[in-house]
Amino acid sequence: MTERFAAIGVPVPLGRSFSYRVPPALEGVVPGARVLVSFGRRKILGIVIELRDEPPEGLDPSRIKDVEAVIDPEPVLPEELLRFLAELSAYYFAPVGEVLRLAVPAVERDRVKTLQKQGQLDGLGGVGPTVGGREVQFARATDAVEAPGSLRGQAQAILALLRAQGESQVSQLTKRHGNARSALKKLEGLGLVVLEKRRLERGSIFDDVPMPDAPPELNPEQRAAVTAIEAALRGEGEDKAFLLFGVTGSGKTEVYMHSIAAALEGERGAIVMVPEIALTPQLVGRFRARFGDAVAVLHSGLPEADRYAMWRKLRSGELRVAVGARSALFAPVADLGLIVVDEEHDSSFKQEEGVRYHARDMALLRAHRAGAVAVLGSATPSVESVVLSRRGKLRELRLPERATAAELPTVEIVDLRRHRKGPSGHRMLTMPLHRALEAVLEAGEQAIIFLNRRGFAPAVVCNGCGQVVSCRHCSVALTYHRRAGGRLRCHYCDFQMPLASDCPTCGKDELELEGLGTEKLESTIAEVFPQARVARLDRDVAAGAKSEKVLDRVRAGEIDVLVGTQMVTKGHDLPGVTLVGVVNADSALSMPDFRAAERGFQLLVQVAGRAGRHDKPGRVVIQTRDPQHPAVRYAAKHDVLGFLVYELRDREEVGYPPFRRLSLVRIDAVDEDRARQVAGRLASEARKRVEVSRHQVEVLGPAPAPIARLRNRYRFRVLLRGTSRGALRRVTAALVAIKDDIDKKVRVAIDVDPVSML
Repeated sequence: MTERFAAIGVPVPLGRSFSYRVPPALEGVVPGARVLVSFGRRKILGIVIELRDEPPEGLDPSRIKDVEAVIDPEPVLPEELLRFLAELSAYYFAPVGEVLRLAVPAVERDRVKTLQKQGQLDGLGGVGPTVGGREVQFARATDAVEAPGSLRGQAQAILALLRAQGESQVSQLTKRHGNARSALKKLEGLGLVVLEKRRLERGSIFDDVPMPDAPPELNPEQRAAVTAIEAALRGEGEDKAFLLFGVTGSGKTEVYMHSIAAALEGERGAIVMVPEIALTPQLVGRFRARFGDAVAVLHSGLPEADRYAMWRKLRSGELRVAVGARSALFAPVADLGLIVVDEEHDSSFKQEEGVRYHARDMALLRAHRAGAVAVLGSATPSVESVVLSRRGKLRELRLPERATAAELPTVEIVDLRRHRKGPSGHRMLTMPLHRALEAVLEAGEQAIIFLNRRGFAPAVVCNGCGQVVSCRHCSVALTYHRRAGGRLRCHYCDFQMPLASDCPTCGKDELELEGLGTEKLESTIAEVFPQARVARLDRDVAAGAKSEKVLDRVRAGEIDVLVGTQMVTKGHDLPGVTLVGVVNADSALSMPDFRAAERGFQLLVQVAGRAGRHDKPGRVVIQTRDPQHPAVRYAAKHDVLGFLVYELRDREEVGYPPFRRLSLVRIDAVDEDRARQVAGRLASEARKRVEVSRHQVEVLGPAPAPIARLRNRYRFRVLLRGTSRGALRRVTAALVAIKDDIDKKVRVAIDVDPVSML
């Protein structure tokens, strides 16, 4: 019999697969299935990437270990998804085993028990999360009829109950009838009841049953967009990827839902990605009202068992639509026909730890490889997507008007250099914003006040020596949180300490709270407007999916003023909100990042879009010390195209994406000198490769990162910038090949197409 060998991806930080022999007893194994293998001294799960008839060249067959067990009778990764993940791994220079792990579900617990009984698995260490394994016994009545007078007591009562409700768990029957099991055995012997064991199904995470939703009449622009996407789903024309560019409130979600309906009619599945878990409940609610319970939800906030059940139903084709955050990209949707990326500009689609993939970019790749249609939607498209549109890679679909009769809100810019303190006494709550809040509350309407700073005060400063009280482990200021017991807290490593009375540097009793955070702003507004019901939405009070509870209170009219960070800027539809106040527009614009103007502009436009979305006109007040900043000026006019023209011209001038490509090499270590030395060596190695690449790549650095120390590790970086994608990848690949062999105590990460430059 011909020997077979498998290339297997294992979850270790090594950038290659490993070869194993497939023994004859396991010859039925297929690519995409999980297998148990020995790796060093431990047993771990790997995934079969491909099968070969010959061992890899240069490898002694006698040294190749056997695959020890097959975990899945069918592949957990369908062929289309497996190929896509291999491409993602190659593009980001990410270990293939780590990439594959992003897409696989937990292991069924009874399968683990079987392996343990067979002596193939000593513990659960190499398996990871497990689910299921609990079978429940059900009883149901048959159509047989008992002889008159043959039953009495509990047997008679239980049979009557089963005939009335169809079936019941035996455990539930025993709670009502102490001798239920004996009675059921008797009924089973008489052929009146059938007992069977079934796995108790998980995955119905919805408590409510939404009212069915009839699709509204589309306006001409929405209809044109849907028609174009439907044609692509039918395979007509060459367009397969679209940029849905619509103002806030223009009805992009309705276009998504019509497109999904078209995909389902063609017996194809769909994936919808949103940037935040907080947006998922709102979107899922709308989708369920339209499509019923045929919608799966995938995000990190779900219990493992629910995620597994959703995954299994998608893999089997029982569910055809997956909605979630960036991890929904890896959903095993059968016959994938459509991928939607809502708010495609949002930076949270980029994974910043581990496998540093960008879900938006990879959504385009997966759709292309699967023969599916991709739709990227935004009111403020990223400059990268706009350039793809101009180059013909994306077809632009425009929604220039709001779907309702509502106009875009009017915008007032307040110059903080000229305006004094309002009645609150705080200079960041100016008279114009104070009067606007007053008017809204008198009219019985609602307001959102946006400030992208958590806590009570963003910094504590000593008036004696001028020092800012900083984190012991990070080179950042500590934020004062009054409601957390009056403590100072680091928003990066979560280090906390009490607020001392004396300066830790000079010992003087001259510490003073500086700046304004959402906690203090909430308190100030509540004091100035005692009749108002004020609430806060930031990660201190409502992280992740919990934010939906706060937003539900806003929709129910239980909150008058919502103070929040950028969590309030996302695509929430809050009908009663007519005023949006931006307390300090400059905080987003002053970041040390070439994307700062773009992100600041997007924040301003997105938060402004929460105002006046329904029957009442909206108003926006933007406070800034730089009213002439292009991001502020264009946002005030809702002029997205004007800003994009300005920003693209600026980016091309200074040589940043999308006109050049980047790879960022991040270096960090506990020892500052070791980190600096490794950064220098990597920069030197990169410059050697640049000469070979005919200077199509620039090497910038090494340099300390903008946040020079984080979690007790000193951080440096080397930036590679190239006009040629191929040349840049060759230089990057050379650094990947040597990075793990330089110094084991120094951590080196390669970030292809970086989004955060901090």
